[in-house]
Amino acid sequence: MEHHKQHYVINPSALFNPSPYGFSHSIAVENPSRICFISGQSGGIGENHVLADDFKTQVQDALKNMEVILQSHSMTFDHIVKITLLIVEHNQEKLQIWTDEAKKVWKESFLPTSTLIPVSHLALPGMLFEIDAIAVKH
Repeated sequence: MEHHKQHYVINPSALFNPSPYGFSHSIAVENPSRICFISGQSGGIGENHVLADDFKTQVQDALKNMEVILQSHSMTFDHIVKITLLIVEHNQEKLQIWTDEAKKVWKESFLPTSTLIPVSHLALPGMLFEIDAIAVKH
């Protein structure tokens, strides 16, 4: 964790190193609540960012990556107040998959606010899904 006067950068070692790509996985700001801004997480697993071929698995893996970052800030999905979803070749089937997976991680809390953006492609070949988030802990 890097500390810069008013914010903390956390790039969990369980995820790939984002520095060569010009970003951090997350930054938290104390004001007096902790506000955490989480970069878009894909379904890429580990340092090599291995992607599954199917949309559902990528959604599940992206949520696991999001959980790693949340835990590194001592937060959970319940702290997330805003998400943005990017879905390659969005359709109703993919929306249903997302909805089902979202209900699993936010099963006992409110659902966060959300923006879904259909896209033709994402940063890397084979990426089908990406989610970013803002989380707040009082």
